[in-house]
Amino acid sequence: MEHLRFTLNGQPHDVRDVSPNVTLLAYLRDHLGLKGTKEGCAEGDCGACTVAILDTDAPEGPSYRAVNACLVLLPMVHGRTLRTVEGLEQGGEMHPVQKSLVEHLGSQCGYCTPGVVMSMFEACYRADLAPDRETDWKLDDQMCGNLCRCTGYRPIREATQQIAGRCPKDRFSAEVAEAQAEPRELTYVAGAERFFMPETFEALWTAQAAAPAAELVNGGTDLSLRITKSFETVPELISLEAMAALRRLELKDSGEIFVGSGVRLSDLEAFTETCSPVVARMLRYFGARQIKNRATVGGNLCTASPIGDLAPALLALGAQAVLRGPEGQRSLPLNEFFVGYRKTAMRADEILEGVVLPATPEGDVRAVAYKVSKRQELDISTVACGLYVHLDAQGVVQAARFGFGGMAATPSRAPLAEAAAVGQPWSAATAELAAQVLLEDFSPIDDHRGSAWYRRTVAQNLVRGFFEETQGGGSPSLPHRPSGTVVLNEARR
Repeated sequence: MEHLRFTLNGQPHDVRDVSPNVTLLAYLRDHLGLKGTKEGCAEGDCGACTVAILDTDAPEGPSYRAVNACLVLLPMVHGRTLRTVEGLEQGGEMHPVQKSLVEHLGSQCGYCTPGVVMSMFEACYRADLAPDRETDWKLDDQMCGNLCRCTGYRPIREATQQIAGRCPKDRFSAEVAEAQAEPRELTYVAGAERFFMPETFEALWTAQAAAPAAELVNGGTDLSLRITKSFETVPELISLEAMAALRRLELKDSGEIFVGSGVRLSDLEAFTETCSPVVARMLRYFGARQIKNRATVGGNLCTASPIGDLAPALLALGAQAVLRGPEGQRSLPLNEFFVGYRKTAMRADEILEGVVLPATPEGDVRAVAYKVSKRQELDISTVACGLYVHLDAQGVVQAARFGFGGMAATPSRAPLAEAAAVGQPWSAATAELAAQVLLEDFSPIDDHRGSAWYRRTVAQNLVRGFFEETQGGGSPSLPHRPSGTVVLNEARR
C-alpha cells in the first residue's frame, strides 16, 4: 500500500511499516533521533513537544502553525511540511526567535525552551500580532500552552513581544509564499493497522465501506490521548482532515454563518471576532494555541462531551447541525444532536458536515458566553454556558435560549428557565426567576471538578450575571482581556 511522505526541516521523508498509532513526537525522537522536541506531559498541556506545520489550507493563505507533536498521529502529516527546533538555523546563525530568547534570558534548564521557541516561531510570522494594547492578549494566547518551570514567564513574554509579527523576509517566509497544496489522499497499512485519509466525500464512503469498524478522527486532540495516556491501539482510523469541503467557513449575505466540521478552532476564533463575538469569546479561553491549531468544530461536537466548550454557545445561538451520508444530507437543531452521554444522533454511515448559525434577528438581542474552570488558561470547564434573549421594543423577552455544559450528561438547553423568562420584561426579577427555575432543569453530579451544589450555584450566578452585564442600555464596558459578554444589535434609546 501507499507510504507516508512529508518534508521535515527542508528534507523529504518517506515512511513505511511504522504503526499509524505512532505519534509525530515519538517518530521524531525515537526513529529520527531529533531529541530537541521534548516529551513532557504527552497530553497537550505543557508545550514541550511543540513543532510547526505549514498549513496550506489556512483561510488567509499558507502559514506555519504551532502544534503539539504528542497529539498528532504520524500519518496526519502526510503531504505536509514540518519544522522542528533543529531546522531553524540559517547559515549557521540562530533564528531571530532564538536570539530574542537568549537576549532576554528566557532559558535556564532548557527543557521547555525548544517548545517555547517553536511557539514563538509561529508568532514571528503572524501578521495579526503586534506589540500594542489592542493585540496584547494575543501574545498571551500564543504562549499560554507552554509551561516553564524554572525561568519564569516575564523574560519569555518580553522575548515574544520583540519578535511577534515581524514576518522577516527569510527562507521561511519564502517557503510560506511558495507553498502549494500537496495531494493528501492516503491509504496506509502497517501490519494489521490501517489508516485512511480521503479528500472527497466519495473517497470517504469508499473508505467506510472498506473499513466499517474504523473510527473517524479529525484534529485528533481527543483521540490521541487514548494512545498516549491509556496506551490503546486503534486498529483502523479514517482521518477527515484532508477534506477541503469540511473546512468551509462562510458568512452569507443573509447573515447566516456556515461552519464546516473540519474548521480549526483558531480559524473559527479569528473569523467570528467580528461576525459572531459570542463564539469568539468562548474560543478565547478554549485552550492553548497549539490545541486550537489542531482541534476542529466537528471533533469538539462529535465527541459529545458534557463539558465541551463550544456546544453551549452554539446551543444559545440556535445552531443547526448538518449531517451527510452516502444517501444525502439532513439537518436538525443542535439541541437534538446530543442524545446521551458521548452519543449523537448521527447514523453509523453519517458524518457531521458542519453547523449553521442563524442570522441575528433585528432588534434588541443580547447574548453571552461564559466558561468557569479552575484556572483561566488551558483548562476543562466545570460549567460553561451560552445565554441569549431577544427583546421587543418594550423590553419584553420574545425568545430565550440558555445552553449549558457540565450540568448534565450532554450539553443541554434549559427549557424551564427559558420558558420562565419568555413574556417577562428583561429585569433583575426575571433573571432571578430564571435562575431559580434553572434548578428544575438540571441535576448535576459531584465529581473532582466540582460538587453538584457548586455547579448549580455557579449556573444560577451566570444567569444573574448575564442580566447585570447587559441591562444598562448600551454595550457593557469590557476589560482589556474581556469576559464572554457581548451585546448584539442593542436598540439605542
